[in-house]
Amino acid sequence: MEILKIEHLSKIYGTGESAVKALDDVSFTVQKGEFVAIIGPSGSGKSTLLHLLGGVDRPSSGKVLVENTDIYALDETRLAIFRRRQIGLIYQFFNLIPTLTVKENMTLPLLLDNQQEDKKQFDGLVKTLNLEHRLNHLPNQLSGGQQQRVSIGRAIISNPAIMLADEPTGNLDSRNSSEIIDLLKMLNKTYRQTLIVITHDERIALQADRIISIEDGRIAKDEVIR
Repeated sequence: MEILKIEHLSKIYGTGESAVKALDDVSFTVQKGEFVAIIGPSGSGKSTLLHLLGGVDRPSSGKVLVENTDIYALDETRLAIFRRRQIGLIYQFFNLIPTLTVKENMTLPLLLDNQQEDKKQFDGLVKTLNLEHRLNHLPNQLSGGQQQRVSIGRAIISNPAIMLADEPTGNLDSRNSSEIIDLLKMLNKTYRQTLIVITHDERIALQADRIISIEDGRIAKDEVIR
């Protein structure tokens, strides 16, 4: 089942002679449960693409459809609600709120939606993330790997349509990097969670079902590897 559809997506920064085309007429689809890696050199447009897929920035032209909803046809309020419920974002530098505990950071999307967590689901997720003994800790009391686990928990707590990870291991050592990728793969396979990872690391990309290569704002290659 098609869960994400990108149609002729372009993003231009600036105007006139100083204009920079970060994305140039990009189109592709993603099926439910796919694990897609998007790779490319620095400045290729891959992070711009992720921000557009996540509803963080608006395109100059083109469409992003998540479960048949054209997200950029929504006004800012409805887009914010849709993004909170349907798109899980994982960042390289975690982006946790320093004054909130692990549990508060993880459940923040639900709190913003005036919802209570499903205790059974939450407890299962906490166990999966190996955070049972850290729920009352603040982010600065955690290791980098633990902080990224909290970030993953926050991203998946609302059962989003897609999870987007921007260089999720870029701020971690090799051991923690391996654990985080194994965790993302497990969530993808066990829960059929659609996962799109932006990375410059080919070792991570080769663990995906499919690799999309971006060069100069365009798709250079789109290859199914398993």
